[in-house]
Amino acid sequence: MNNGLFDAAVWEKAWKEDPKAMANKFKAMGMDPHRSFDHKAKVFNEEVFSSAGRDRSERIISWMEGQGVDFNGLTVLDVGAASGGFTVPFIERGAKVTAVEPNIPLSELFLHNTAGYAPGQVELVREAFEDIDIAAKGWLNAFDLVFVSMCPAVFDWESAEKVISCARQYCYISTSAGVQEHSLMNEVLPLLTGRAVHAESSDMAYLMQLLYLKGYSYESIVTRETKSKELSVEAALAEVIEMLPMHHLDGKEATLKAVTEYLHTAYPDQKVVIRQGGRFGKVLIKLQDLNMYSRAAAAKQ
Repeated sequence: MNNGLFDAAVWEKAWKEDPKAMANKFKAMGMDPHRSFDHKAKVFNEEVFSSAGRDRSERIISWMEGQGVDFNGLTVLDVGAASGGFTVPFIERGAKVTAVEPNIPLSELFLHNTAGYAPGQVELVREAFEDIDIAAKGWLNAFDLVFVSMCPAVFDWESAEKVISCARQYCYISTSAGVQEHSLMNEVLPLLTGRAVHAESSDMAYLMQLLYLKGYSYESIVTRETKSKELSVEAALAEVIEMLPMHHLDGKEATLKAVTEYLHTAYPDQKVVIRQGGRFGKVLIKLQDLNMYSRAAAAKQ
């Protein structure tokens, strides 16, 4: 057995240096993760507050409640709050929320979505969490729950520790647990690269191993979440072009020609149904009550 499996330093170094880890992929592409939603903030907001989006947030919150989290009166730090898809149901359950969201279009939508709540119940900090001095802010062990859902603020162990250090009772982190599924890209990439799409890295795998090696108590779950949409051939081509850099491909004429020909051949009715999603990991770190939670036992108290 390789001793590195149980060496936290090995895993910390591997996560930080893995070129396939999400943060390093963004850096290699020259992308600013805090600006990547600028052009799609409105559509994202509509999806988050749609019936399906609200159902998704309710499933996640209900899972947390099933582990003993009572939001009534809880202080919450929502890191990467986007337009408030989780902040709003937290407030509705009686929590007091401090939200962190640096993206300008999303933060404007956040203010609109939370405008009707009582003063003092929600606060928005329009900075990147990575740039915040949490000691100077007074955020060390300051929140009952720190909530980080699919946010680039967690990109290595040092950043994970920074998030956890703000929490008193619980810290929730979710991130990708495998290759991102996009049915059209899965069809196109083998055509362009000659290789099938497969998982190359997983931030969740690093996070889970390090939480284990560092001695944390936690509940975790990995699920597969997907959604579908129908696009015209032109819109589908535009989406493929936007995603090419994520796979270290460019939009040269030969590439566009190959994708265009494929789309017209594979979708003669000019309607492209795309299924996208993937496997996602969710972990609830427990910092006070470290034993297994029992609803039955809690009900007797």
